[in-house]
Amino acid sequence: MAGVSVQSYFLIDAEVDAFYAGESAQAHAMFGCHFVKNTWRFCLWAPNARSVRVLGDWNDWDPEAAPEMARYKGLWVSLEPEAKAGDNYKYLIEGADGVSVMKADPYAVHAETPPGTASKVWDGIFAWNDAEWMNARAGADPLRRPLSIYELHLGSWNIPDGWSFPSYRYLAETLPAYVKEMGYTHVEFMPVNEHPYGGSWGYQVTGFFAITSRYGTPQDFMALVDALHRAGIGVLVDWVPAHFPKDAHGLAHFDGSWLYEHEHPLKREHPQWGTHQFNYCRPEVRSFLISSAVNLLDTYHIDGLRVDAVSSMLYLDYGRGDKYIRNKDGGNIDYDAAAFLRQLNTAALGGRPGVIMVAEESTAFPLVTKPPYDGGLGFTYKWNMGFMHDTLDYMGIDPYFRHGAHDKLTFSMYYAFSENYILPYSHDEVVHGKKSMIGKMYGEYGEKFAELRLLYAFLYGHPGKKLMFMGDEFGQFIEWNYERPLDWGLLDYPAHAGLRQWVAQLNKLYVREPALWACDDSWDGFQWLNVEDRTNSVLAFLRSGGGSRLVCVYNFTPEAHEKYEVALPEGGKLRLVFMTDGQAKKSAKAVKKACNGLPYAASLTLPPMSALFYKYTKEAK
Repeated sequence: MAGVSVQSYFLIDAEVDAFYAGESAQAHAMFGCHFVKNTWRFCLWAPNARSVRVLGDWNDWDPEAAPEMARYKGLWVSLEPEAKAGDNYKYLIEGADGVSVMKADPYAVHAETPPGTASKVWDGIFAWNDAEWMNARAGADPLRRPLSIYELHLGSWNIPDGWSFPSYRYLAETLPAYVKEMGYTHVEFMPVNEHPYGGSWGYQVTGFFAITSRYGTPQDFMALVDALHRAGIGVLVDWVPAHFPKDAHGLAHFDGSWLYEHEHPLKREHPQWGTHQFNYCRPEVRSFLISSAVNLLDTYHIDGLRVDAVSSMLYLDYGRGDKYIRNKDGGNIDYDAAAFLRQLNTAALGGRPGVIMVAEESTAFPLVTKPPYDGGLGFTYKWNMGFMHDTLDYMGIDPYFRHGAHDKLTFSMYYAFSENYILPYSHDEVVHGKKSMIGKMYGEYGEKFAELRLLYAFLYGHPGKKLMFMGDEFGQFIEWNYERPLDWGLLDYPAHAGLRQWVAQLNKLYVREPALWACDDSWDGFQWLNVEDRTNSVLAFLRSGGGSRLVCVYNFTPEAHEKYEVALPEGGKLRLVFMTDGQAKKSAKAVKKACNGLPYAASLTLPPMSALFYKYTKEAK
């Protein structure tokens, strides 16, 4: 098969060269299965294979009926005019090790529904109706906009009676209205790429260009995104470039050699998850992964990606103890992974104004959200795991002893502006015996609801964008289970229904008050008012931005405080616009009185376990 002209298979040399240089963000336009010139073209990267054949429904999966694919520059290409849309197929690869295996297409856009593992011949168009959303997104600065994210698992948010899974079309009919009613600005889907094991929640991906067929077709998923956009809701997706599973039909040992993964086992094996880690120094792997990310953004109109497990990519010793290969300087940072992330973010954000890239990075790795030209990794946001851990620890403490843990509420402000942060209460916090969000709160049944409202009010007052997992908004009592829907029946109980209504009001307050989101990245938008009142476990701070100011006051004890003095920087009036529980003054006035180093103070009533948000305006002269 040597000497075949690439032009006879409708390939472009420049695209091939860009792929091999690690500079392609559109590799999916060349690889996989495409309908071109009235035939189906198949193209595969398997440079070390001895032979490759396409077996599928159209040739009865018969190797004798499938000619060997042609070779060109390490690629395997063939034309299959007998194939038709919807056919299942795989590649029969005789590997460099002499072993023949059946592999799914790494670039397939659609796959057989699990437990099936074949790829599908697929084409088709979708008529988008979200131009208004896409145009508005392009003109917005995401750092200066409200961002309140509702994270959910598509398969277990709500399942109709008698169904094993919901469908994308069903979700398109039900999810947008709910999210809009709740006041969230965005949804974030746990991974939607194809994965064989449902218990991985999508985090062990085999199809990096395929949307999971559990819930429908690629066009069905587009309809869901389109419906959310038309409702004014942004769509983020979890994306997993850190590792991949060892399933026989997947990327592992793909052509009889270590192709997508590292050759050395200490860099290849991911001991915590039993998976393989990508080889980021290989140009073709970089092209593969970056094209996967761009495909989600462009083909499916996704508004941003949350990149999973970034820490496991950056640290050579992650999960490996002392058994790891050091970098050229003797350290534990994977320079190739860091370079890949810079290239990824440059490619994803370039030419896509309004799109965001989010890092799930759990360490103090520097400059995660700084641009590559300043030595950063180039993400838009980073999850603030420290804030999450500290606040959840604090809310589990008996209020009588909270004075000794006061720093857990204040420490986050020491680093709050070192990165652009999202404050997450995610799915990871409500599984594996960690209890549900309301289950983490101290106290008896009724007390837990008051505590949870107080925690959420602190979340929304604190600088940083917001993320809440499904079920948290109405106080789901049991831990999340990916095999069953949320306990919607709890809404028949007033405490749960009241919590959901209150969260909706909190979201709407957040969106309409620029003070809570317009300046999340500097001290210009935040000022401590009362910070050291450990005895009473009270905090107060001022949020400013977009021409508005809010005084946020929190009482983390079951004791009421009458005539509590809150320090203020200048004279003015306070008008109550939102609170959690109890009765409080509807208005107050800042009077000339030194307090906590500031020249003015206002006397307020703080109900037990309460948060108060006051609109703060200058007094007219």
